[in-house]
Amino acid sequence: MVARDKLSFSDLEHWLNERRVTEIECLVPDLTGVARGKILPREKFTEDRGMRLPEAVVAMGVTGEFPEAGPYYDVISPTDRDMHLRPDPSTVRIVPWAADPTAQVLHDCYDRDGALVPFAPRSVLRRVCELFAAEGWQPIVAPELEFYLVARNSDPDVPLKPPVGRSGRSETGRQAYSIDAVNEFDPLFEDIYAYCEKMELGVDTLIHEVGAGQMEINFFHAAPLQLADEVFFFKRTVREAALRHNMFATFMAKPIAGEPGSAMHIHQSVVDAATGHNIFSQADGSASDAFRWYIGGLQKYIPAAMALFAPYVNSYRRLARNTAAPINIQWGTDNRTVGIRSPLAPPHGRRIENRVIGADANPYVALAATLACGWLGMKQKIEPTSECKGDAYLGDHALPRSLGEALEQLRAEKDLARVLGEAFVTVYTEVKEIEYAEFMKVISPWEREHLLLHV
Repeated sequence: MVARDKLSFSDLEHWLNERRVTEIECLVPDLTGVARGKILPREKFTEDRGMRLPEAVVAMGVTGEFPEAGPYYDVISPTDRDMHLRPDPSTVRIVPWAADPTAQVLHDCYDRDGALVPFAPRSVLRRVCELFAAEGWQPIVAPELEFYLVARNSDPDVPLKPPVGRSGRSETGRQAYSIDAVNEFDPLFEDIYAYCEKMELGVDTLIHEVGAGQMEINFFHAAPLQLADEVFFFKRTVREAALRHNMFATFMAKPIAGEPGSAMHIHQSVVDAATGHNIFSQADGSASDAFRWYIGGLQKYIPAAMALFAPYVNSYRRLARNTAAPINIQWGTDNRTVGIRSPLAPPHGRRIENRVIGADANPYVALAATLACGWLGMKQKIEPTSECKGDAYLGDHALPRSLGEALEQLRAEKDLARVLGEAFVTVYTEVKEIEYAEFMKVISPWEREHLLLHV
């Protein structure tokens, strides 16, 4: 059996034949993480081995809007030119909920000259991984992804609430790590695990998190692009399964007032590509210079990367004191109050956990950004601050408090732009400015309640 990452186009055809696939969902993740693309008959997919889409398709905001003018069009052609999309055979998966045999395949975006489109999310992550490869390094990552199950909600003015479980009741309190609370949704999770097995997703542990209806899934560690693909597929899978059980699954960072937010904690280490040795540990088992410098890079560059880790106005509601989410970039061993945690592990498993990232972040962008911060730290030999051995919530806020502030810091940080690509940072920040402007047009219930008659 050919390893998934070694699949060729001929292997892909054999895979499709074995499963008698009749349709192909040709997908490309956009800046938001939405699946864009086309659905092709099998014959058309085999004949073309690719498709074309306007390049702006991967460069729009969550509202579907585009900038009307500005630096965005220094990167995106105002003539609305095409990208040439090529399937990545290693990403082929069955669509387990489809009525007819259907496959889904992720595509990479190229320009007419055959170069990767620099602002496409998969391209950005590939770019950062190539920087590690040039040093003889291989980053290894393992995401932990939190999400909420909520009752169906068709009115955006009505607050979300937990769904009804098998008992016929909704959760009214917090049930961290409760087995019985997870069992309330056994039929849903049986479908999720069955779907994930058919899609060959490396999901590991399922737990009930702190919030009412809040769950967490852990992924087995692997290479960054593979894990980003799996998180992308998993989000799509969970939403589909939830709908089939008359509820919604949401990856919003802060969907319910008064409940904890949802994160995408990313564990990361780096191994020597030739030997497989974890470069975060020395031969005697102690922490290496690379380990310290990686933390130093995260501490220096996370504030500027916050618009990538917390990409929406809602994201910043999660990052509050004493809410199981960090407010600063202190680091510590086995300390969940810090933004950068080093879990207890043997030398070969020494790793760093970035706890700042929200569940709403695009997995390709988030992985690219956190690895970029660590890469810069190792290349620049940035020393971290002293380890935090107490409660980091007693410290000051050290992260941007709003999307507007985060975008300003991202635009000003030239080192990150150099690593991630200036074209990507330009397109990303311009798109996020449009989203922020759209949000500022909305008057919230809080403003009406407290300002209407009092100011």
